[in-house]
Order: sequence, then C-alpha cells, then structure tokens
Amino acid sequence: MSDIAAAITEIKALLGDRMNTSKSMRDLHGQNEAYFDHMPPDGVAFPRTTQEVSDIVKACAKHACPIIPWGVGTSLEAHALPIHGGITIDMTEMNQVLNVLDQDLLAVVQPGVTRESLNAELRATGLFFPVDPGANATLGGMTATRASGTTAVRYGTMRENVFAMEVVMPDGRIVRTGTRAKKSSAGYDLTKLFIGSEGTLGIITELTLRLQGQPEAIAAAVCDFPTINDAVNVVITAVQMGIPMARMELIDETSIRAINAYSNFDYPTVPHLFMEFHGSDVGVKDQSESMASIISEFGGGDFQWSTKTEDRNRLWAARHQAYNATKALFPGQLGMSTDICVPISKLAQAIEDTQNDLNECGVTAAIIGHVGDGNYHTLMFSDPNHPEQLALNKQLAHRMAERALEIHGTVTGEHGIGVGKMKYMAQEHGDALSLMVDIKRAFDPQNIMNPGKMVPMN
Repeated sequence: MSDIAAAITEIKALLGDRMNTSKSMRDLHGQNEAYFDHMPPDGVAFPRTTQEVSDIVKACAKHACPIIPWGVGTSLEAHALPIHGGITIDMTEMNQVLNVLDQDLLAVVQPGVTRESLNAELRATGLFFPVDPGANATLGGMTATRASGTTAVRYGTMRENVFAMEVVMPDGRIVRTGTRAKKSSAGYDLTKLFIGSEGTLGIITELTLRLQGQPEAIAAAVCDFPTINDAVNVVITAVQMGIPMARMELIDETSIRAINAYSNFDYPTVPHLFMEFHGSDVGVKDQSESMASIISEFGGGDFQWSTKTEDRNRLWAARHQAYNATKALFPGQLGMSTDICVPISKLAQAIEDTQNDLNECGVTAAIIGHVGDGNYHTLMFSDPNHPEQLALNKQLAHRMAERALEIHGTVTGEHGIGVGKMKYMAQEHGDALSLMVDIKRAFDPQNIMNPGKMVPMN
C-alpha cells in the first residue's frame, strides 16, 4: 500500500529544502500545456546528482510512492501529470554539460540541460546538436518523449541522436546503456528502449548525444501557395526526388495570419512552406534551384531565400512561436493540439480530410507541420464556457487518429502517448502491446514509475 507521506519524510531527510511541498511549487508541477485538469503532486524533489535520484527512487520504492519525472513541462499529452499523486522529480538542477568530445562528435550531458544551452556551449567548437522541437525543452525530457521537430527530416529524431545513457531503475539501481561507438551488435538495444518510454521504465540521469558539424552554407526559403494541397504536393515531390532538405515546414493560412501579427511579418495570408537547406555552397545552391523548379510546377509564388544568419534566425523564431502566436490570435480560447504521422504518399489526402472535417464542423483551427516527415499538427480552439466545443474537437482528433491508422500511419509522430492517446495503443500495436506491458511489469513491478501513462496496467 502506498505511503506517500512516509516517502516525503524520508526524502526530506536526504534533500532538505530541495524536497518542496509548498502549494505554489506543487501547483506549478500540476499544470500542463493542454486541456487536462490541474493535478498537483504531493511534493517536488530537486536532485543534483545521480546518487540523489537513486536515493529518492529507493525511498519511493520502499513506500510504493508514485514517481513522476519532470523536465520543463512542455509535453502535450499529460506525460508529467501525477494522475495517481506522488512525488515529482524535477530534473532541472541536473543541468551540466559534462564533456564535449569534439573529435568523436559527441557530448555528455545531464538531463536538465536544454537544447539551447547545449548549443550555446558548443558555439566555439563548430558543432551543434540538431534536434529542434521548437520549445526549449530539456534533453532528458526530449529523450523520454522521443522528440523530433523541424530538423528531423535531415538529422533524425532523438532515437537517432542518443548513443548512450545512464538510468536509475524503479528499484534505485543505476545502469548504463550503450557506448560511445557508432554501432554495436552486443545485446538488446536498451538505449532505444528507454528513448520514448515517457518516464515509465526509469529516470534518465545522463546522456551521450551525437553532434553535427556546422554546415558550410545554410539557406532559408519561404514560398506561398494557393492551397495546402499545392504546398504538400511540392513536399511529396521533393522527398521522392531525394532533395536533402534540412527543414520543410507547412504553415496554413490561419497560422500565417497569427505569425504576421505576433512576429511583425507581412506574408500573404495563404499557405506557406518554410524551408532550409544545409551543405556546401554549391550543394545549397543546387538544392534551392531544384526546389524552385518543383514549386513552379505547383503554382507556388515567389521563392524567397536568404543565407543571412539574422534573416534565418528571424524566420525560424517566427515558426517556433507559431503555437503561442496562434493562441494569441484567439484570446480566451482553449487550445487543443494533436498530431499524426502518415506515409508521405498519403500526406496530402490526410491533411485534406482534416481540413474538410474542420470546415464541416465549423471549428476554428490551424494546421502546421513537419511535412517532410509526413507529420502534421492541428491546433483547435474552443470556448471554455462551452465544453461541448472541446468535446467536438476531441472527436475530430479521434477521426484524425483513426484515419492515420487506416493508412498505416501512427496516432502520434511527435507528441507521444502520455494519457491522452493511450486508448489507441491496442489498435496501433495489436498483440505487441502485451509485450510492452510485460516489459513495464518486468522493469517496474510496483508500477510506481509514472503510472497511468503509455501502457494500460490494469
């Protein structure tokens, strides 16, 4: 039987003031970026070392107390909410870059390091960490949710960019997975198992990450289109032709209107593609010319591109602010964001079906996506005083998920499962879900590690 109070008392003896049970701190860690109810934990622990994490977990295991890892709380499917109460372990004080192995193109970091702070640390080395989900998330949280983002079309997701890790298991054991070698045939790939496990199997306390060399040349481009289908067909053609895009982002007319107002741009209020190309001077020029040719075939407007750093930074800052910009366009409205990912050949039809649903139901929404991967997001709005509007939005999100599965896609390419999409796990994975449940039980027999997320344990 769980004794959360006893676990808190024991952890206070270990951490002192860094075991915080104040209402304000608990409330902060009970919030979420989505529509889920506010759920404060019973306390929040702030470890600074792997050993402290291990000691916290041992105390929680002793008293069967739920444990909820926390990065910066930007997840969208209630990953970090303590739905069964318990102790949130906030990893933000474990924020050191431990080692930069520039000759091996690797960095060793603690989980509370954010992607922006890592890249600031790397600035003088000529290297960078490429995974860019938009939010300045912690690298531990990005690993736990298998984050991707705008650059995944070229550099991959966290799955391709984590070589090794240190993890505290649900009984307090400290284990290491992976090595600094680029490949291995030794044993089960436990590193990949923990990537995307959403804190349900263990707590990540150290990461070895792959770095990339800064490209010789970078060009950013923007182009407008009469319809979303025209823009998506450009993406499909470019992917099928093998043009090595670094970023390929679809922005619909609602999002463009929001970006114009929020970031002081004056783009035409029609769908756009935001693009970026990395490589040599000659390679980037060739890629840009190839894209310009494809765009002309599908009725795109002027292909505006720039190699100036300040122009590129301003463009991508606006893209990353699109979520907040769109929310600002509809003040007082509740935003609900969902995503799916489909085979690239099915992308145009999937987006068209979503648009038709939104139009038929009269739902205010924005569509934006990492379409080079077949992944797009729909941000729908509702009046908090009319819960039936949120219910309709959930139904439209359900239709998106169902259609994705029908065409051999996934119910989420980026947001993850958490609580919100658990109901689709059996439909997407079939009998393989029982293997996931078996793994969870083997690793965490007490079900204390972020319980109620990812897989059903009843």
